[in-house]
Amino acid sequence: MTELLFRDDAYTREAVATVTRITSEGGIVLDASVFYPTSGGQPGDSGSLQWGKREIEIATTVKGEGDEVILIPAEPAALPSVGQQVTQRLNWDRRYRLMRMHTALHLLSVVIPLPVSGGAIGAEKGRLDFNMLDAPEDKAALEDDLNELIACDMAVTEEWITDAELDAQPDLVKTMSVQPPRGSGQIRLVRIGVGPETADLQPCGGTHVANTNEIGRVRIGKIEKKGRQNRRVYLHLE
Repeated sequence: MTELLFRDDAYTREAVATVTRITSEGGIVLDASVFYPTSGGQPGDSGSLQWGKREIEIATTVKGEGDEVILIPAEPAALPSVGQQVTQRLNWDRRYRLMRMHTALHLLSVVIPLPVSGGAIGAEKGRLDFNMLDAPEDKAALEDDLNELIACDMAVTEEWITDAELDAQPDLVKTMSVQPPRGSGQIRLVRIGVGPETADLQPCGGTHVANTNEIGRVRIGKIEKKGRQNRRVYLHLE
């Protein structure tokens, strides 16, 4: 089991941890991780591990068995041993852009209030696929609405509900193809805004900025037709 430090504080860039396992493919499992593993459309973090005078680059991070987080080295190299203490450091610039983009995509689902059939988060651009028959008539107006929402200086917070509470509020789930993970007894919600000023509330396990003003301005890019009733909307950070 890996303690998910990125969930406790998405702004933690560096931490000391202990190696608990080396996988047969050369992946490194720590007892605590600041690295987010690929899931929910958000790519895994990259960065480095250091122990003594040795250091290796981490190319990406993936989920393992149970609650394990596996760090994947960028190239074959000498690995730390089980029980070794290491210092993990994020590629922070990339992670922070992913946090900004992920939060912006939540707000895109607000200004386009349609079911989401897919999505992907990138450091430069992201996208959501909507169950949308026709493309929006005024993309510029949509972009203005989104940037106005971002500029509202809204706090981004988390809260937890039970599986039964989520079942009683099925409208919280906007994604058609991906359902929140169940089995632990609790499901994490990300809220943008406070109380009656809440702009968005939905299940999400990813990393986000603490306030929408950190996102900055965004630009809506191409809107592609991906099926009879599916439109892909691209979003760019500026």
